[in-house]
Parts: sequence; structure tokens; C-alpha cells
Amino acid sequence: MSSVWGHNIKLSLFGESHGKAIGIVIDGLPAGIKLDLEYISNEMKRRAPGKNKLATARKEKDEFEIISGYFNEYTTGTPLCTLIYNTNQRSRDYEATKHLMRPGHADYTGHIRYSGFEDFRGGGHFSGRLTAPLVFAGAIAKQILKQKNIFIGSHIKSIGNVCDNHFDPVNLEINTLEKLMKKEIPVIDEAKGKQMQEVIIRAKEEGDSVGGIIETVILNVEQGIGSPFFCSIESEISRMLFSIPGVKGVEFGDGFDISRMKGSEANDEYFIENEKVKTYTNHNGGILGGITNGMPILFKTAIKPTPSISKLQRTVNIKENKNTQLEIDGRHDPCIVPRAVPVVESAAAIVILDFLMGR
Repeated sequence: MSSVWGHNIKLSLFGESHGKAIGIVIDGLPAGIKLDLEYISNEMKRRAPGKNKLATARKEKDEFEIISGYFNEYTTGTPLCTLIYNTNQRSRDYEATKHLMRPGHADYTGHIRYSGFEDFRGGGHFSGRLTAPLVFAGAIAKQILKQKNIFIGSHIKSIGNVCDNHFDPVNLEINTLEKLMKKEIPVIDEAKGKQMQEVIIRAKEEGDSVGGIIETVILNVEQGIGSPFFCSIESEISRMLFSIPGVKGVEFGDGFDISRMKGSEANDEYFIENEKVKTYTNHNGGILGGITNGMPILFKTAIKPTPSISKLQRTVNIKENKNTQLEIDGRHDPCIVPRAVPVVESAAAIVILDFLMGR
């Protein structure tokens, strides 16, 4: 199993959903960075479960304990390690169904890959619970990027068939992102946000779930960051995003829609303003040849419906080697998209910081 990522900033993720704790080791942080622990706590709360009727009833405060690499409010330059204790597990929910492979989960593939020795409780190391330490690391990365005037923000582009407005791909203000960060359902159009909540509640009442799309922007990344081919901005961000459980698609700029344009429509034409080269449009999402061009980096992340649903489903019993049926009992999100927003932002922040550390 590989739970280590990074070139200049290295992350090592550890723990299981129903184990004693989860956590992360961050190697490569410079010494002397003052950490705003309140900011980190607020970022963790954005992702935390049990906040409202739109999320799982599992209540985890996601309080973190830094056990190394931090002294007198500053990073020391040595590996920074944090623990997040699991305090509200109900492992008995999984004991009765441990031989039944839950559709849409990694139960079967994990069982095959690890020969039956995997921790099946709550998905173990495959669980979305492991995104909490990722948000912790992302909150640190965001603080460092903010010092460089780089800001990252998102809104929910869609839940089911309800769609919010697009970000302005060329002219987007930082205060817009800051306002979205404070919203329970971060949308541009409040009316659409209410419709999204109704879709989520309806799915919950039906014992089902829904997915959606998150649109993210990174502002003020300088020109010339990235490399062609294997270390492009797109490939590295995508690699990190696809490490988030539930992510099934990523597109930059106009993404798949750009395939239906003509070259004259898709090309972002240049102009000079205040001695800076800019583009009139941003169909390519601020990246060309795997390298930033100075325009906002724009991408969308597709999140699948939560696989844990209470509807009767067909599956297999791997102990008895026979077909059977399953009704999943427990506490699950009818839609993980709202809680995934800070996770996506954290993933992007970590990647951008990793690139900048290599300059």
C-alpha cells in the first residue's frame, strides 16, 4: 500500500476509520512558519461530520493534536505529525455484514488486494474519514500560499440535476471566495443552494444518495509553474484529487465541453495590461502545456453518490461464496459533496505548494 505522496513536501497518511486515531506526517515544511491553529480548526469543521441533517449523524469534532514539528507557535523544520482521534465509532454496525461486499465500496477490491487482512470497519483505510488529516495538511498549505497572495476557493456547481452558476473564469475576486467559505452550502445562487438541499433531503428520505460537482479556482499563481507531460499542473492536481474517496472525474477549464468548440473558440487570445500578459478568455483553465499562464486555474471535480444507502441491493457473501442481498444499516451521508469541498481545496493547495517549494 502506498500512502506517501509528494516531491518537495511529502505526506504520509495513516489510520483507519474505526481505529484509535488517524493522522498525517508532513515532511519538508520550512522552519519558522507561524501556524494559525484557529484557522486550521475552522477548516476541519468545514469537513467534519454530524453538523446538520444533510450529513451523517456520526459526530466527530476532528480536533487535532500536533505531536512533532511544532514549537512555540512555529514549525521547526522537522517532520510535522498530527493525530486526530476517532471518538464516535459504532463498529458493531459492520460486524454482521463483514462477509457481504457492499456495492460501490472498496470492500471487494480491498479484500482481494490485502488477502482478507484489511480492516473492514467503516471502510478502514479506504474511508473518507482519512480526508480529515488531508484537510489539516491543506490548511497549513493554504496559510503558506496566502503569504504569497495565492487563494483557493470553491462552490458546489451541481447536486444531482440542480446546477449553480459558473465562476467568472477571468475576473474573480478574493472576497467572493471568502464569502463562499463561510456558507454551509457554498453556492453562487442562493436559490439553487436551497434546491440542492431539497434534493439531498429527498434522497435521504428515500434511503438513497446523490452526487455532484465541485468547481474550484486558484487565484494569483504566477506564470511558468509546472512542467510538460508527467509533471504538469493538471496531472499532479488530478493525481491528488483522485486520491480522495468518491472522486470519479476531473476536468480543467471548459474540460469536455472544449471538445465541441472550434479552435477559434477554444483558443485564449492574448493581450497586455499594465505590462502583464493576460488572456481575454480562460477556456484552458489557466494552464497550457502543463504550465501556468497566470490566469486563474479552474477545475471541476465530480463526486459520485455516497455508496452506503439503505435500499435493498444485490451482492455476494464471500465466506459462503453465494449470491445474496444487503441492506446497509448505519450512519451515512446522503451526499458527501458539501463536506468534500474543503478536501478538494486542500488537495489543490498541497500540490501548488509542492510545486512552489521546488522552484
